[in-house]
Amino acid sequence: MSVKYIPVQWNSNKWKYNAVMLSAVFAYLWIFIELTPDIMQNEGRINSQVHNARAFGSCAFFMLTVILCIGPLARLDERFLPLLYNRRHFGVIAAAIGVTHAFYIINWYFAFSKSNKYEALLFANTSYGQLAGFPFEIFGVFSLTCMLLLAVTSHDFWLKFLTPRIWKNVHYLIYAAYISVVAHVSFGILQDQQDNRLTIAIIISALAVAVLHVLAAFKERKTGDVAAKTLDNNLVRVCDVSEMIDGYAKVIKLENGERVAVYLQKDKLSAISNACAHQNGPLGEGKIIDCLVTCPWHGFQYNVKDGSSPAPFTEKVPTYNLHLDGDTVFVDPKANPPGTYVEPVAINP
Repeated sequence: MSVKYIPVQWNSNKWKYNAVMLSAVFAYLWIFIELTPDIMQNEGRINSQVHNARAFGSCAFFMLTVILCIGPLARLDERFLPLLYNRRHFGVIAAAIGVTHAFYIINWYFAFSKSNKYEALLFANTSYGQLAGFPFEIFGVFSLTCMLLLAVTSHDFWLKFLTPRIWKNVHYLIYAAYISVVAHVSFGILQDQQDNRLTIAIIISALAVAVLHVLAAFKERKTGDVAAKTLDNNLVRVCDVSEMIDGYAKVIKLENGERVAVYLQKDKLSAISNACAHQNGPLGEGKIIDCLVTCPWHGFQYNVKDGSSPAPFTEKVPTYNLHLDGDTVFVDPKANPPGTYVEPVAINP
């Protein structure tokens, strides 16, 4: 969290995260370039320029795979949450690796073109009506454009400027970029590759991304999308108090699609929006300590009584009014304005 926008807030965790990430990148590139020069050879030998391009290109692909696996893994097992905190750093480095790949390709295949090399990249092959020889370059251009857009807008300034909802929707382009990368590789290097090891690795990577997202979606539907029942007075049933755990939340989904996190702390109930004001992270999965719940995605905190972050921070989320009928907890589906104080409901008045 920050009260002003600064380039990077470095701490020990960020240093370790980036050190491990960069070490893995350098190790992959060194192994690919120096130790296994024949891993992506075609029928004939290729020069070092092309080989380096393929090293950086495959590295960017596998980095995108890891990036897309981190989210569902964190949803399935909280031990992966540390990987999620600085995932944007991962994306920025992946974009830089992708740019390096493009640099090698453009400056080898199109350096001596009669037209501008960037124009040649787009118009040298226009055989869009056939499968064999399809201009796979266009997929790479689209993917790299998406990655650069996401890298440029990764800072919290853009998150605040665009609003979390719009920012999040823009960053869903990572999925389009990944699909496009798979198409770029499938229509390109894999068409004349003799060694199937990379083909197998790409298939496994794409399947891993798909399977993990399906598993995470099933878990979310099972735990957070239970249909809520309504009373005549338009209150929505949450659960029985006996089902709640002190320090944690029960999350329900309202008819309008919004999720509410209802917390139990020291025999008192409070409710706030489940969506963090930072990146719409799941507040209901965070533990509450001294009335403050910490978002498991990036550490933003909110007081569950009023939905406000502790000073000097200014983030706020909506609150909800609760009603206790015997042992059953109900919530008013109409949200209060962000930062509105609501007196906690005592379960043993």
